[in-house]
Amino acid sequence: MKAYEKEHQSHGAILGHGWDPKRWNKQVAEKMLEEYYPKKAVILFAADRSTCIMNQIARDIYHFTSNTCYPEKYYRIMREYLNDREFIEKEFSDYMEMMNSRGVTTVKEMGFDDFYGFTNFLKEIEDSEKLHLRTFFMSQPVGEKMNLKYARNMRDMFTGDKIRFSGFNCMTDGTIADHKGDLKEPYEGKLYTCGIEIPYEEIEADVLAADKEDFRWTLHAQGDGAVGKITSIYDKCKKENGKLKNHHAITDMEFTDPMDLETLGEIGAIAELYFQIMSLDSAKVLLDNIKSTIGMERGKNYWNRRKMLDSGMTLSGATDLPLMITSVPESIFYSSGGYMDGREEPFQRENTLEVSEILKAWTIGGQKNLGMSDKLGTLEEGKLADITVFDKNLLVIDKREARNAKVVLTIMDGRIVYREG
Repeated sequence: MKAYEKEHQSHGAILGHGWDPKRWNKQVAEKMLEEYYPKKAVILFAADRSTCIMNQIARDIYHFTSNTCYPEKYYRIMREYLNDREFIEKEFSDYMEMMNSRGVTTVKEMGFDDFYGFTNFLKEIEDSEKLHLRTFFMSQPVGEKMNLKYARNMRDMFTGDKIRFSGFNCMTDGTIADHKGDLKEPYEGKLYTCGIEIPYEEIEADVLAADKEDFRWTLHAQGDGAVGKITSIYDKCKKENGKLKNHHAITDMEFTDPMDLETLGEIGAIAELYFQIMSLDSAKVLLDNIKSTIGMERGKNYWNRRKMLDSGMTLSGATDLPLMITSVPESIFYSSGGYMDGREEPFQRENTLEVSEILKAWTIGGQKNLGMSDKLGTLEEGKLADITVFDKNLLVIDKREARNAKVVLTIMDGRIVYREG
């Protein structure tokens, strides 16, 4: 970090990465940060991104601690690095190359508030060869309230097929494993249905105000209680021929009530699903979490993607980067095969999807989500040429072996943006 500081002459905070809590004691580490950096804010993130260490100056300036080290709290540092031109040019270029190597040509990107000036950079590269990843960005109100004026400006500024403003995003409940998911019935052995307070009235007011001006919302929900409340909110939004006009979506949808899924299908809501979510823990951890929080009987509706699709919802692949990096082969292994790491037999095969349905979720489903299905998502004459080629036929491959498939070629707008080797 000292060498980096000397080379780059950083004027703001110094941000480090790779701290291993198992190898470097937090108290010792923070004492060293205070000793070596008595007058400059320093934050060192853990290798697994779960937490960080920081000196007192950093805590005073950015108003978060190692106990609240997550994006919605450390957003104040983003204004610094998103306006560091040398930093963002390389990082965004590396990001695009990494996504292209996974066969990705379009992303729905999250940003807080007004993106802290990063949209100026996006506008600059919008029509240049430097851009090889279609970027549809959403604003997540964090440091300020929902900003409709900003949304209108972004809608007017970006009207092409490569960069567009895609509406607003918000978290509702948290993880069920931590008892922060909002349930309809109490947790196993508990008297409560959610361990946190969720401002549903504020969320509903924002969604309806944005919907009135034809901006869409994506709300993250894990528990069936949260999904049910969001269903009620979306049902109040504008419709055309009985379907939501503005492509509102729900992300994650870990544990759901089949009745809500039927309503969401009827009104045309979109499900943004983490098909690789089972890769984050072993089968034992995942199953123990389900058993201890909601029980195996309610657990029959865990990851019930089959019911979502059968109810008429549009499915769209998602990853919550950097938690998971997009992988269509992994998605097939986990959400079509139903496999978990460390377990031979599939988990609730009746809730899984066919391989073809997974592929549609990552292609035409994603473009329906972004309102681009008339130009992207299928191979048709007259559509833009975004194509990914794998080294194996994913439709016939053994699902157990699917994870071994690799991308060999990615084309965006008729131009090769990735080639293996």
